[in-house]
Amino acid sequence: MPINYDELMAMKAIGQPYGYGDREVMLYAYGIGMGADPMDERELAFVNEATAEPRPLKVVPTFASVAAWGAGPGDMKLNRVLVVDGERDITFHKPLATAAKITADSSVLAVSDKGKDKGAVIRHQTVLRDEGGAPLATLVASRFARGDGGFGGLSGGIPEPHPVPSRAPDRSVDISSRPDQALIYRLCGDRNPLHSDPEFARRAGFPRPILHGMCTYGLTCRAVLQTYADYDASAFRQHAARFSSPVFPGETVTVDLWKDGDVISFEARVKSRNVTVIKNGKTVLG
Repeated sequence: MPINYDELMAMKAIGQPYGYGDREVMLYAYGIGMGADPMDERELAFVNEATAEPRPLKVVPTFASVAAWGAGPGDMKLNRVLVVDGERDITFHKPLATAAKITADSSVLAVSDKGKDKGAVIRHQTVLRDEGGAPLATLVASRFARGDGGFGGLSGGIPEPHPVPSRAPDRSVDISSRPDQALIYRLCGDRNPLHSDPEFARRAGFPRPILHGMCTYGLTCRAVLQTYADYDASAFRQHAARFSSPVFPGETVTVDLWKDGDVISFEARVKSRNVTVIKNGKTVLG
């Protein structure tokens, strides 16, 4: 069934209720690979609340991407097998607590028709709010619906990507993923069988299940945390990236970073396959 542009643009859902606790906070951090070294106190602070000396549990900034998993403007009636993440841009208004009741307001921002056999891009926004209604984070996401183009809509409405510096990276970080990384990360909410079922992955055109794009997004957050943020989650003001190619669980992701004042540009690649998996990344610290 072709996309109905007017119906899609009118979709919204306000005041969706959600809640989470420290279990979900730690599971997300573990899901993006933190705590792999059981002696690294800096990463243990995100995955372990049981300590000899009391200290506060830290929350990875990009936990905001799963804190209200499932929130959205509604069922867009897209071809699920052919839908992949296109980009994610999170603006952080205040640090997330280790446990909270929150609400989510979601709406569609733009729908871009790339043409028949080229797909469509749908951008939508979700604002997470605390119990008092104050904004915690604004999430802008794009879905690349590979099987839903050619409905007769316009092809614009997509912002220009963040330009990454042309100079050599200021720093590069290698982050290993586990062969079962997708099976762990899916417990944070995204149960799409593309990431867990070999046959579903084959039908979608992949040789085996792929890592969630949002898990790779979390890996890039880790790279900024450990390099330029000194593991201070409260320093993040924005974290944005475009997904350009999938990662297979078990691969090592190399994150290249450029620092220009409070702006950290980044891209990520899998050297073993000579492929860039994240492009036009941008973190703003403050």
